[in-house]
Amino acid sequence: METTKPQNTIFRGWLQKISSISLLITPLMQSVGAQQVQKPNFILILTDDQGWTSSSQLMDNNIPNSKSDYYETPNIDRLAARGMRFTNGYAPCALSCPSRRSILYGQTPARQGDINFKENYNPETKNHLTIPLLLKSIDPGYKTAHYGKWDLRADIFPEDVGYDESDGNTGNRNGDVSSDKNTKFANFYLNDDPKRIETLTARALNFMKRQVKSGNPFYLQISHYATHVDIQTTEETFNKYLQKKKGEIHSNPGWAGMLENLDSGIGKILDMIDQLGIGDHTYLILMSDNGGVEFIPPVKNKFDHPSAFSAHTLNYPLRGGKWTLYEGGIRVPFIVIGPGIKAGSQCDVPVTGWDLLPTFAELAGNKSPLPDDIDGTSIVPLLEKGSEGKLERKNDLVFHYFNKPHSAIRVGDYKLIKFWDSKKIELYNLKDDVGELNDLSQKEPDKTRELESRLMTYLKKVHAEILYQPKKTGGKTEFDDDRD
Repeated sequence: METTKPQNTIFRGWLQKISSISLLITPLMQSVGAQQVQKPNFILILTDDQGWTSSSQLMDNNIPNSKSDYYETPNIDRLAARGMRFTNGYAPCALSCPSRRSILYGQTPARQGDINFKENYNPETKNHLTIPLLLKSIDPGYKTAHYGKWDLRADIFPEDVGYDESDGNTGNRNGDVSSDKNTKFANFYLNDDPKRIETLTARALNFMKRQVKSGNPFYLQISHYATHVDIQTTEETFNKYLQKKKGEIHSNPGWAGMLENLDSGIGKILDMIDQLGIGDHTYLILMSDNGGVEFIPPVKNKFDHPSAFSAHTLNYPLRGGKWTLYEGGIRVPFIVIGPGIKAGSQCDVPVTGWDLLPTFAELAGNKSPLPDDIDGTSIVPLLEKGSEGKLERKNDLVFHYFNKPHSAIRVGDYKLIKFWDSKKIELYNLKDDVGELNDLSQKEPDKTRELESRLMTYLKKVHAEILYQPKKTGGKTEFDDDRD
């Protein structure tokens, strides 16, 4: 479905900038003609609730169980073989909506806030840079599309922030057969277009073909409803996994089938890149909006130490899952392919979703300074040199979760988590303890104080809601476990 919200009164500031640039460069473009340097295309495939180990691709060469013992994802494997895996790739948050906002604007959820997000990011009154607006400011020829789950929960449409095409202001309901919280984790729904994977993929392929035919560089974001429950899959893949031997960690045939259906959609995008012959100037990024659920169905005591459970979580060897800032909730598959990126390579430097905007800016040849409120850092040095590349971050990697509030900071190998209600602080060395089993906060008090101080410095800098009670003019978004 196409959104019908008018665009002519939206994001005036950036549109005026783009229009001015267009008037200036159009004659030049016409004179240069075929001598123009081809601007890169960007494709972001954002999966939903896909855990770090929820594929058949090994996520870290040094961790043998960093892949599934049951799921099959030949096209994600193929993607990794063509590009770079980031072993420490992070979603911006352990929940869908804040992560999607973060990626779009290149800012942390802590900076963006929750209660007044709707008011502070109203495109009719506020000018905020977004990925599509950025690319259009670099080259007005860019065409942009967003298909699938939007989920900003702020009455903001994709066209409001620079997209030329979209499915509108969509959310989980648009990909569901049933959202009944009492059955959605237990029932399997068999159909020919599970989670609208086929529909979204077909729209994406059509967009790609049209833009290549017209000679337009493009940005395409495919935000899949899979693998968020409810559990939908085709009859063929469901029967396949019913007959397959179950793994010790993963064993749900419906979820496995849904993941394989998603993987097939990813494969069609890869095939189209090859068919169109655009691989030499096209970057494709695969990542998830947050980690997977820790159990199916989820448990209430999700913050407990792993020793409290009788079985490993679905994100094992990571701790926790969606709704927590433990590694299982935010460390996700993060793979990039494109020109100059070494095939089959691995990078161990931490990166996250709010790094995408400045990365696209550099790759597209941006010459203007980015706004001061952009938190991300271009990861181009890593794409070029892997773990040997150097990032000069202006801000630490700081994560925040609004419901059951807790914050986390990653500095080097260390990660600190601060729980605001209980005032508990935990410290982990992820290099030695990827499962976050051994809290070092008492053993390493100096490191604990250092990281807490850095966390608080950033939260104060961005006037984070957790420190400064905001006016509730925007109305609080309902980020609850059942709804998301």
